Amino acid sequence: MRAKDLMVPLVEHLKPGNTLKEAANLLRTARRGEERAGVKALPVLDDHNKLLGILSIGDILKAIYPSYMYLMDLGEFAWDGMVEAFAKKAADKTVGDLMSTAVITVNEDSTLMECVDHMLKNSVKRVPVLNKDNAVVGMLYEKDVFNEITRAMFNKETP
Repeated sequence: MRAKDLMVPLVEHLKPGNTLKEAANLLRTARRGEERAGVKALPVLDDHNKLLGILSIGDILKAIYPSYMYLMDLGEFAWDGMVEAFAKKAADKTVGDLMSTAVITVNEDSTLMECVDHMLKNSVKRVPVLNKDNAVVGMLYEKDVFNEITRAMFNKETP
């Protein structure tokens, strides 16, 4: 099995100029295959569809959690509605300012073991899949890899 056999074809992506509000909406409503179930991360592509980075739900959470908060005891500082207030302030930040640029990728012809290796060694749960021209053609998700592994464990045919 190869990455291209298991990946979810790329339908939606982000641009660096998208706002965080636009990105959050797309993450919530993105198609995953045929259904609009939302996704946990999307690749960020330039105008030539080359990979620039990836934006995840975690990146959005970090954007609304100021770094100085790590140094404080929140019990003495937090107020009801704090997250909502910070979320409103972060809504107009751009994807380009918040995306992760050190992106682990796999080639569409990578074996499933290579994909697992990259995911585990780099502690990532999703990887963009690139074609021979280094264009993003899909996303490979940990859950899909896990499902394939369990099919093998139970000697089930791949759909």
